[in-house]
Amino acid sequence: MTNTVLDNALTDTGMSLRPLPDEVVDLLRRLDAPPRLAAHLRAVHDVADQLTDLVTGRFPELAVDRPAVLYGAATHDIGKVIHIDELSGPGTAHEPAGEALLLAEGVPARLARFAGSHGSWTRTGITVEDLLVSLADKIWKAKRVTDLETLVLDRIADTVGVQRWQAFLDLDDILDRLAADADGRLAYQGSYPIRTPR
Repeated sequence: MTNTVLDNALTDTGMSLRPLPDEVVDLLRRLDAPPRLAAHLRAVHDVADQLTDLVTGRFPELAVDRPAVLYGAATHDIGKVIHIDELSGPGTAHEPAGEALLLAEGVPARLARFAGSHGSWTRTGITVEDLLVSLADKIWKAKRVTDLETLVLDRIADTVGVQRWQAFLDLDDILDRLAADADGRLAYQGSYPIRTPR
């Protein structure tokens, strides 16, 4: 049976959000994902798209695997299909569950990892792509996280070779621009229920 509310969350054009990748849409439909989760993934995916454009536009020497960032943003909270209570409250059980779910679905480990890493950006081996997914997952709702932003800033300054103060000013400007639309994204996400009415 078609889940109309989920389909609406996946296709709603009211916010002009970038559509999720087709394979992610298919996965969310197969899993009968909560509509609010689909709306959240679209919002974070759209911000990740803008963030990646703005950061690489400002720092073209920064090598970023753009498709990986977008896939990671589109699936980062997929584990909340299993841990649905974490859509309305705190919890991190969805992170390992999401990575395991994606691996079971045949998603390559290099892409599935974002579901497990987006909440723990200080782990060893974190890439710039991991940092951008984590940052998109915060700035979509205008949340500024100093330690995460510092890691992104350090990565930019070390990789690109710009003065740290200049990298700070540029990154701060980018994040302010993205945060400006947070109220609309929050309203969009909140317009969809956690559980589909039956």
